[in-house]
Amino acid sequence: MTKLVVMSDHSWIALKIRSLIFSENEILRKAIRNIRDKICNFETKYGTSDPESLCGQADDMEIIEWEGEIETEKKLQAKLNTFEEIVFEYK
Repeated sequence: MTKLVVMSDHSWIALKIRSLIFSENEILRKAIRNIRDKICNFETKYGTSDPESLCGQADDMEIIEWEGEIETEKKLQAKLNTFEEIVFEYK
């Protein structure tokens, strides 16, 4: 869990910070959706999500890109989960 404590004499600052984090969450969600679409399209095209089954079906660059998309999706999802767990406290 991450706790974000905002101390300011201006209430709009706390709202702005919350808004910025919400915007970042939306950007991450959109990126994750786009990546999942790419992964799904690849797996539909080749009928598998097993890397070993792809040998001889897909070219090496496609497989590398697909594996990279999977890793990127995992990293972005972890980042999104961290942002979504932020607890705000205003003083």
